[in-house]
Amino acid sequence: MTHLDTELVKLKQHLFEMWSLVISQVETARDALVNYDKGAAAEIAFKERMVDTFELKLDRDCENIIALYNPVATDLRLTLAILKINTDLERIGDFARGIAKFVKKCPKESINPELLKVCQFDDLIKNAIEMLTDAKKAFENENSRMAVSIFSHDDFLDDVHKHSNKIIGDYIRNHPDEIDEALNMHSIIRKVERIGDHCSNIAEEIVFYLEAKVLKHSGKIKI
Repeated sequence: MTHLDTELVKLKQHLFEMWSLVISQVETARDALVNYDKGAAAEIAFKERMVDTFELKLDRDCENIIALYNPVATDLRLTLAILKINTDLERIGDFARGIAKFVKKCPKESINPELLKVCQFDDLIKNAIEMLTDAKKAFENENSRMAVSIFSHDDFLDDVHKHSNKIIGDYIRNHPDEIDEALNMHSIIRKVERIGDHCSNIAEEIVFYLEAKVLKHSGKIKI
C-alpha cells in the first residue's frame, strides 16, 4: 500500500465518522421536536462543534493530499468527492441545529401533534434520515445504483415543501392562537427539504467518484 493509499483510507475513515455524527444529529433533531425534548436540542448544539471540527480537518487533509501526492484518476475523484461531501454534511448539521433552536427557544412545553401531522413532519424527516443513511451505505459499498436511488426519495420532500404554504395557511386559519408555531414549522419543513437537497448532492458526488459521470444539472440520469 502506497503512502497515498494510506492517506485515502484515513480520509474515508474520518469522513464516515463525521457522517455517522451528522446522521445522529438529524435523528436527535427529530426526537427533540416530536418529544419537545429541550435536552436533546441542547445536545445537538453541543455536538455541532464536533461536526465543525471534522469539516475543518477533512478540508485540510484533502488539500494536503492534493498538494503532496498529486492524485490522478480515481484517487483524485475520491479526494474531490470527499471535499464536497464534507461541505454538504456540515450544512446538514447546520439544519439539524436550526430545528433544535426552535425547540430550545419556544416557551411552550409541547407542540400540537396536529401541526406535526398535517405537515407530515415525521415522514418528512424520516425520509431525509433514510436518504442520508443510504448515501453513506452507497459510499461505503461503492454502489452507484444505490446512490442514484436516493434521488427518488427527494421527490417526496420537494412535494411536501411545495404544498407547505397552503398547509400552513390552512392551519393558521383554524388555529389562530398558534401562528408562531405554525410559521416556525414552515421554516422547519424548508430545513428538512434542504437536507434532502444536500443528500442528493452527496449522491451526485458518489456517482462522480465511482463512474466519472457528472450528474449535476443533468436531470439525475440513470446509471
